[in-house]
Amino acid sequence: MRAGRSGFAVVVAGTLALGAFTAPSAQAADTGVKVSNLVLNKGRPIIVGTSGEVRPTFTYRVSWPSGLKQSDVSTHLYLYHGTTAAKASERGGIYMALTACGSGSVAADCKGELYIDPRYTLDANNDATTWKSAVWVRIWNAKGGLRKEEYLPLSATVRVKRAAKVTVDASPEPVAKGGRLTVTGKITRADWAKHKYTGFGGKAAKLQFRKAGTSTYKTVKIVKANSTGALKTTVTASADGYWRWTFGETDTTGGATAAGDYVDVK
Repeated sequence: MRAGRSGFAVVVAGTLALGAFTAPSAQAADTGVKVSNLVLNKGRPIIVGTSGEVRPTFTYRVSWPSGLKQSDVSTHLYLYHGTTAAKASERGGIYMALTACGSGSVAADCKGELYIDPRYTLDANNDATTWKSAVWVRIWNAKGGLRKEEYLPLSATVRVKRAAKVTVDASPEPVAKGGRLTVTGKITRADWAKHKYTGFGGKAAKLQFRKAGTSTYKTVKIVKANSTGALKTTVTASADGYWRWTFGETDTTGGATAAGDYVDVK
């Protein structure tokens, strides 16, 4: 998608990936345009599932030489991996979000949001990795013709992660006090190639319990999922309450916590 001449835009190139960072300023040698204070998703990583749209916000500041007007300048942010910024812009699946910018004689603060639909813009699980950033700067003349353009690499890198889920089931329900309670569940995560959730084998999860009438979960034990992501363990039932599985983020995958499964102890 090609941005129009007016205003500013953000583009995400390749198999669309976003992250969370604050970028240091970068000066474009040919155009004199400077980009600074870039923030995506309020400093958090972007976690993407298999079907739900994700719209992370962004802000940045752009400035230009005194001989130019604001309408003469357009800037486009690229996030990419495995290639150069210039080559990334030539790949398919480029998506763009127009920004809203304040007015200024030589600088403006801009804000907006990006758009990810994983059904069309993520196609490989190795996209859950570190992404590089760059800005495509273009200068236009009064008649709408392109005067200059360049790719401006930024030093910031970002992480994109696969969303994860975990289920829980505690049985039997009810259970006799002092009896054995079996707690099962399954860990799955987004498979961007298959566009569905698949088992997250080998991942360790915490089994936690919250006694009825209290507000805090306590970890009872840690269990590693089998090769298909299944979790299973047994515990002694001592009081009414809620059981759940939970685990934290990894470099490639987001964390998840199951809703508590209530068990009545007789």
